[in-house]
Amino acid sequence: MSKIVTAAMVVIGDEILSGRTKDRNIGHLADMMTALGIDLKEVRIVPDDQAAIVEAVNALRARNTYVFTTGGIGPTHDDITADAIAAAFGVPCDYDEEAYRLLDEHYAARGIPFTDARKRMARMPKGAEHIRNPISVAPGFRIANVYVMAGVPAIFQAMLDEVAPTLKKGAKLLSVAVPSPFPEGTIGGPLAEIQRTHPETIIGSYPKYQDGSFWTEIVIRSRSEEALKAAKAAVEAMLENLLNRR
Repeated sequence: MSKIVTAAMVVIGDEILSGRTKDRNIGHLADMMTALGIDLKEVRIVPDDQAAIVEAVNALRARNTYVFTTGGIGPTHDDITADAIAAAFGVPCDYDEEAYRLLDEHYAARGIPFTDARKRMARMPKGAEHIRNPISVAPGFRIANVYVMAGVPAIFQAMLDEVAPTLKKGAKLLSVAVPSPFPEGTIGGPLAEIQRTHPETIIGSYPKYQDGSFWTEIVIRSRSEEALKAAKAAVEAMLENLLNRR
């Protein structure tokens, strides 16, 4: 079986925490990671505060294959992600020559002044590599296992498309759903026993309400098709037993 590959995400921005901006990047990253067989283990949302960003990035990069950050690489005073990532790695943050050139040419071609604020988007930690931005030119960057990308959803998605082919793929997590007419309080005990006897699986139960009635969706996940089938059979047998006892 392929080695498990994991990822974490740091969403950066006061506007996310205040509710002023609604995040649209977490779900997209989760979908992409699942498609690549990468387990998204944790998502943290932190303010535009250097200490908070440094703490989150250092904690997550130490225990995951990849860390993805979104937000805080624009032209304004509160866009401090590049400085925070540099601080997390203990390296300087300065203008990147190639990023500076790309932005200079981009704004010149549009007849827009390349102001000091716009120049901020060319700053990166020393040793970082570009993540191409096919939409608005200003690149993201990668340093070690940390990928720093824009918060604007369209740009984040485009940057992630650039990055995805370079990532290590893991064994995909297979899943199957089994509908249960019983509430969680009824199936909780036997479901816990099934989980204990099928350790290669992850079993979750999710309450549902539809057409005026409650039911429970039992979802079984595993990287082993054989283990998945065995756990599914056990869940179905448990439900059948409960139905017969009605």
